[in-house]
Amino acid sequence: MIIKVFNLFSSVNVQLNRHDEKASQPGPGRRPDRFKGGVSANRKRSDRMSDPNTADARYRQIAHQLENDIEAGRLRPGQRIASTRELAAQFEVSVGAINDAMELLISKGLVVSRSRSGRYVALDAAPIDRIRERPKPRAVLVGGYAGSGKTEFGRIFARETGWAMLDKDTLTRSVVDAALVELGSSMQDRDSDIYRNSIRPAEYECLQAAMLENIACGVSVVCTAPYLREFKQRSWFERTSARLEALGADMSVIWIECDIDSMHTYVKRRGAIRDTWKLGHWADYLARDVDVTFRPPWPHTVISNNQDSEPLQAQAKSFLRTLSE
Repeated sequence: MIIKVFNLFSSVNVQLNRHDEKASQPGPGRRPDRFKGGVSANRKRSDRMSDPNTADARYRQIAHQLENDIEAGRLRPGQRIASTRELAAQFEVSVGAINDAMELLISKGLVVSRSRSGRYVALDAAPIDRIRERPKPRAVLVGGYAGSGKTEFGRIFARETGWAMLDKDTLTRSVVDAALVELGSSMQDRDSDIYRNSIRPAEYECLQAAMLENIACGVSVVCTAPYLREFKQRSWFERTSARLEALGADMSVIWIECDIDSMHTYVKRRGAIRDTWKLGHWADYLARDVDVTFRPPWPHTVISNNQDSEPLQAQAKSFLRTLSE
């Protein structure tokens, strides 16, 4: 079922590809196009063609693409670059072209070569890092039950820090609604097996990917989602922390505490279609999904959003101070 969901998400690309294939078919009076990507289909793709300018352009093109990867942070300072043979296979060129491209990058100070170890991205290769020292990025994961105020806290904290705000519903709602309808359910469904076992995992993968993309660019993020399954699993925290650490980032976990009456009032007020079942079966929802005493099995900060709690803005500022201590 998960595969079916992902196939749905990519259906637009499939249609575009079919259009391109149709456009490439030879029509009446046309000779078949023997070239794809500027290379003859009747011989092995090669950078060492009869025209020396073509070979020269090819290795420079490879160097340009690798330089873009370095500038974009996909190849990070100190990271080992794939071997010459691996790169030759990726780009479908000779090892000579890869060596020429590497020499060009070395001359620019973007790559260093270590005897018997391979080639690495230079430690000072990232231009932004050369201009100014950037603080270590951080991912703040904010979880809580529906109506607890997690998105509000996330927005307040993002406005206070200037960090990227990544809310699961904002990122995925439109695609989720379309997928639910396509799979024979309704846009209000957040409780069926279709949603829980097929679509929900894809939602959280999208949120995780957006978080890691920002972190890889050195941008701190605030991620807001219920995280009801994830925050119960210490192994999930360990995996997520390890992935962030590999990108040179820290992780903070926040759980939003909220009383039942406040949650109910907020869920009714926002009037979201995804809350239809909850509001219509509130007692069943509380008995099945809500445990007001729950706390994540990982170091975390509790933010209280009860009726008599300190304002969220004041708590956001207090939490921010703890990060600088």
